[in-house]
Amino acid sequence: MAEWNAFYQNEDEEQEQEEAELSGGDYKVSGRDSLVFLVDASKEMFVKGEDGQPSNFDMTMQVVRSVYTSKIISSHRDLVALVFYGTEQSKNQRNSFKHVYVYHDLDEPGAERVQDVNALRGEKGAQLAAQTLGSGETSLGDALWCCANLYSDIKLRLSHKRLMIFTCRDDPHGGDSTRDRQARTKASDLKETGVLIDLMHLIKPGGFDVSLFFRDIVSPPEDDSELGLQLEPCDKLEDLQKRVRARETKKRALARLSLTLGEGLNVAVGVYATAVSARKPASVRLYRETNEPVRSKTRTFHTQTGSLLLPSEIKKAQVYGRKQIVMEKDEVDAIKKFHDPGLFLIGFKPMEKLKLHHHIRPSVFIYPEEGEVKGSACLFSALLKKCIERNVFALCRSVFRRNYPPRFVALVPQTEEVDEGKVQITPPGFNVIYLPYADDLRTLDPPRCPPASQTQVNKMKEIIQKLRFKYRSDAFENPVLQQHFRNLEALALDMLAPEDIEDLIMPKVDQIDQRLGPLVDEFKDLVYPAGYNPETKPAPKRKTADGGAGAEKKPKVGATADELKAHMQNGTLGKLTVTVLKEACKQFGIKTTGTKKQDLIDALSERLGS
Repeated sequence: MAEWNAFYQNEDEEQEQEEAELSGGDYKVSGRDSLVFLVDASKEMFVKGEDGQPSNFDMTMQVVRSVYTSKIISSHRDLVALVFYGTEQSKNQRNSFKHVYVYHDLDEPGAERVQDVNALRGEKGAQLAAQTLGSGETSLGDALWCCANLYSDIKLRLSHKRLMIFTCRDDPHGGDSTRDRQARTKASDLKETGVLIDLMHLIKPGGFDVSLFFRDIVSPPEDDSELGLQLEPCDKLEDLQKRVRARETKKRALARLSLTLGEGLNVAVGVYATAVSARKPASVRLYRETNEPVRSKTRTFHTQTGSLLLPSEIKKAQVYGRKQIVMEKDEVDAIKKFHDPGLFLIGFKPMEKLKLHHHIRPSVFIYPEEGEVKGSACLFSALLKKCIERNVFALCRSVFRRNYPPRFVALVPQTEEVDEGKVQITPPGFNVIYLPYADDLRTLDPPRCPPASQTQVNKMKEIIQKLRFKYRSDAFENPVLQQHFRNLEALALDMLAPEDIEDLIMPKVDQIDQRLGPLVDEFKDLVYPAGYNPETKPAPKRKTADGGAGAEKKPKVGATADELKAHMQNGTLGKLTVTVLKEACKQFGIKTTGTKKQDLIDALSERLGS
C-alpha cells in the first residue's frame, strides 16, 4: 500500500518537469505542425554574390537543411515539404502543373531527405539542380495550387500550416496581369484554409520592391508577436536563418490561466517560458528483432494472492500515531488540492522591495489571450501601463497546475523594445518572478579571509576592466550537446567522422594575455610573496600514524534506548537516518524483512512500545 505523498513532487522535480514539457507545449488545436518551402528555381537565383558570396539558391538550401536537422532533433513528427517553381522539368501529382517540381512531399523529415538537400548545395549542387530541375517559365499560381494539393492529401490533423516563398524576383511574371491575378486568387484560397504564407525575399541588383506583387500574397501577422512582412531583403545567410527560425518556430504556451484582479474581474493570460535548458533527448527502448519502439505497461498484483488489482482497489495510506490511515484516491487528491489553477492578485509593492536574492528559479512570462476572454488585451495593457508609470510590481498567489502547491509571485512589468528595423526584440507583458518563502532564506557563514588592501583592489579593477565584454547567451553553445548531435548526424548520414565543433566555453588564453599585458605580474607581486609560483601544487601533507597503525576509523553513530524511547514518544523517529535505525535494530536484536525506513520505524515502535 503506497503512502499518500508517494507521487507528490518537490520543487526541483516540478521545475524539471515544467522544462521537459516545454518542447511539447500547449496547442490551441491539437495536431502536427507543417511547413512547405516554395523555392524559386529561376536563373537569377543561381547568380553568385560579390566577393565569392554564395548564391541565393545555395543560401536557401543551407537554410532548408538546417530546418530539416532541427526538426529531426526537436519535433520529428512535424511535416516538411520542398517544392521548386519556375523549373524546366515538372514533377507533381499526375504532372498537372507545368514548371513545378515537388522535390519532397509533406512528410516527416529524415536522414535521406537531409542527404537529398545536401546534394543541391555548392557548385556541384547548382550543376545537379540545373540538370534535374532546370529553369523555365514561372507560374506562381500553379505552384500555390500544387502546394494546396499537398495539404489536401494529408489525412492527419494539422495544427499549424505555413508556406515560405524564397525568391529574388519581385515581379515573377514580368508584368503578366493574368498570371498575377491567378496567383493572388490562389493565395487568397490558401489563406482561407488556414495556410500562412511568408515571403523570404533575397537580395537582387536594384533592390526588391515588395509592393509590386508580393504585398497581396503574404499573410498578415497572426498577432503582435508575429514579425509580419519585412521590407528589407536578406543578403546574408545568418539574417536569412534568423528570419526563418523566427517564423517557423511556433510560440506555445505552457498554460493558459485566468488572472483574477477582483471579484468577477478576470483576465485570460498565456504563460510562456523565455529560456529553457537544453537537454539530451530521452532514450527510446527498441525491440531488438524489429527495431520498433517498445511500449511499457505497468500492472499491480496482490503480494499474497497474486491476483491483478484494479485501479479502484489500490489504496494509499499514511502512518499516524502508529496507526495506518487508509485513504481513497479522491481523498488524496482533495488533500493535495489548494485551489484551482490561476493567478490571484494580492496587491502592489514598489520595485525597491524586490531584491536580487529573491530570484530562486527561472521566471516565466505572461501575455494576454484575447481569444479566451474578450477584452483581456485591453485590461492587461492598462494594468501594464499603470504598473510602469508608478514603478510597482503586482504581488500574486499562483497555482500553475492542478494539485500543485501555491506560490507567491511578483509580476514585474516589461516594456516593448524594437530595433532599427521596427522588429520587436522584447514583447510587452509581465515577468513572473517566483518569490521565496521564509525558510528558503538562510544565513550563510562565509569563510574568514584576510582583507585586501586598497592597492590590490584597484589593481584587480584594472584587470576586470580589461577583460569585460558584452555577454550574449546565444554566443555560447553546450559542447557536450553539440558533440552528441554531431555524432547522431554522422551516424544517420553515413559520414566517416562527425563535424568538428569549437568549444566556445573554453577561455581564449592568448587573447586574455594580450589584453592584460603586464597587469598579471603586477597583481602577483602585490598579492603573493616573492618567488611564489601559484601554478605549482603544494606538497601533500603526510598522515601521522601512531605505532605504524593507520588512521582510526570514525565511530559509528548510534542512539541509546532512552533516546529512541524519547523519539518514539515525541513521534520523531522519522527524523533519524536509516543507518541509525539499522544500528538500533541490531542493538535490540530485531530482525527486519525490509530495509525501508518505514519498516525499520514500525519494527522499533513495536519493540519499544511492548
